[in-house]
Formats: sequence, C-alpha cells, structure tokens
Amino acid sequence: LIHLLARKHREMSRCVKVGMGIRKPPSECFQAFVDPAVTTKFWFTKSSGPLSLGAKVKWEWEMYGASAEVSVTAFEENTRLAFEWGGGGEVKTADIKFTPYGEGCTYINITETGYDDMDADTAIAKMTDSTGGFSTLLCGLKGQLEHNINLNLVLDKFPKGVAM
Repeated sequence: LIHLLARKHREMSRCVKVGMGIRKPPSECFQAFVDPAVTTKFWFTKSSGPLSLGAKVKWEWEMYGASAEVSVTAFEENTRLAFEWGGGGEVKTADIKFTPYGEGCTYINITETGYDDMDADTAIAKMTDSTGGFSTLLCGLKGQLEHNINLNLVLDKFPKGVAM
C-alpha cells in the first residue's frame, strides 16, 4: 500500500487552479485576454502585441518594474488559451478554459503548472503567490467586463510604502 501511495504521489502534478464565473459570453471573456487594449485595464500595464497561436509577446507591470516573456501554445477561439511564461529560469504553463453556462455567462478556469521540479517549500510559496495573483486577475476581469470598472487591483496589491 505504501508503495502504491508513493507512486501515486509522484504521478500527481503540482498545479494552481483558480476559477470564477463572469456574466459575459465566452467570446467577450476570451477577447479580454487576447486584446491588450482590454487586458491592460485589469492585469498588466503594457504588452508588445495581441495573443494568437504561436505569438511571442512581452507583458509588463510597469509600476513594479516586472515583465514576463509569453509564448502562446494553444489558441482555441472562445474556448481555450494556453501560454508558457516565466523568468529567472522558471517556466510555467497557464491553461485558461472558457466554459459557457446560464444565459450569456462564462466560467473561466485557470490551471498553472510548472512547479514539479521545485522543492516542496519553494513550490508551496510560489503556488500560493500564483493563486493570489490569478484570483486578483479574475476579480479585476469581472469588474471590468461586468461593470466597466477598473478596480486597480493589481496596482493596489502591493502599494508603495506598505510592508507586507
């Protein structure tokens, strides 16, 4: 039994999973991720271009002096978007699925992988940070698409002069 549990543990992949319902159709939600003119209202501040299959873009969070190189690996219109991203030798894969529900609503499910080669403490810390980041992203998206409000969530996540 111990051998089987150990094997099962090795087969399990460490990942982050976050989801949220958005009261807009999948096409609008998908476009919000693809078009930087929309995405910069709730996530990053600058992008080198729109997303498409095989696209390589750079996203920037100018207020933090941070950036990420992004490579789109899956692009299924209004259904799924996946990309590799990261820095400092750590590449992760984000897989975003857009599932219609109800009348004109979308459930967005984000799964991020790339933590398997880290020691447990490092993986837990990074996965916790990423879970918070993607949760903030989805809340910002909800405010933007449902109410046309920029909640400034990413900007206010780490305000200057405030110790965490």
